[in-house]
Amino acid sequence: MTLTEIRKRLEALADEEYRKFQAGLLPGTANIVGVRIPHLRKLARELAGQTDWRVFADCPDTRYYEETMLQGLVIGKAKMDFDERKEYIRRFVPRIDNWAVCDTFCSELKRTVKKEPEAMWQFIQPYLRSSEEFEVRFGVVMLFHFTDPEHIDQLLAYAGEFAHEGYYARMAMAWLLSVCFIKFPEKTMKQLQNKNFLDDRTYNKTLQKIVESLRIPAATKKQIRSMKR
Repeated sequence: MTLTEIRKRLEALADEEYRKFQAGLLPGTANIVGVRIPHLRKLARELAGQTDWRVFADCPDTRYYEETMLQGLVIGKAKMDFDERKEYIRRFVPRIDNWAVCDTFCSELKRTVKKEPEAMWQFIQPYLRSSEEFEVRFGVVMLFHFTDPEHIDQLLAYAGEFAHEGYYARMAMAWLLSVCFIKFPEKTMKQLQNKNFLDDRTYNKTLQKIVESLRIPAATKKQIRSMKR
């Protein structure tokens, strides 16, 4: 399927009300058509099943926000070996410029992490140390796939060193720590009680995310609220 054909498909799926809604969630993101994620996932499955999917995945001149999103979905869905997928991920990450593309792409890579957990763990490490906001967010959101007993100590150790100033990087860290708290409350609480843990903005946003969770008991939420800086 050519890029022109893909654009026509996207334009045919456009929903003006959804476009306005998306634009409100993605300030600064241009050229939003307004295609809902289920439609993008369906189109991505179709493209990933075609023999020429690489033509689209390699295309550097996407016009619409949804085209970039679609590329990420195709990279996650298409059949290829790990080394090739890793190279596509490496080329795609610099194109991420908003949280929606980042988080959807990371979610699509869940199967890759499941198949190659240690290799993916090593692959994302440089992104966690990047100076680029969305490279850091990519790395942090990928850590959601590693909120398990084998990695929790390393996640909390990384959080203890986290100092990126980018808003979307910090929000990803707060979100990650809220998940860590749900799964490993005692270990995460010990970190949160360290007065030097995180900058105040990220720390307070972490507390907010924890309190917003439906999986946290009321008594614990009361304690968390009292810890606000």
